[in-house]
Amino acid sequence: MKTTAKSLSMDAKRILDVVERGEEVIVSKRGRPCARIVPVAKKATTKNMRNDELFGIWKENKAVEDVDAFIDSLRSRGTAQDRNQFPSS
Repeated sequence: MKTTAKSLSMDAKRILDVVERGEEVIVSKRGRPCARIVPVAKKATTKNMRNDELFGIWKENKAVEDVDAFIDSLRSRGTAQDRNQFPSS
């Protein structure tokens, strides 16, 4: 779709609806194309991942194979200040 800068300012909702449907919009100013509005790429959803599945740098870490147990151990330790690792002044 093509539109003008004036039309974009006057009818932005309709033009954004067109973009949401997956269409690209070329905006022209004084007869020359000046912008392109494209739909945002859809992000991969986490629906396919299990809630306790590890990823990234954690995936190969053997210390956190059981995510729930690892989180429980972190929570039971308390904060660094609670453990007196960093004495307060």
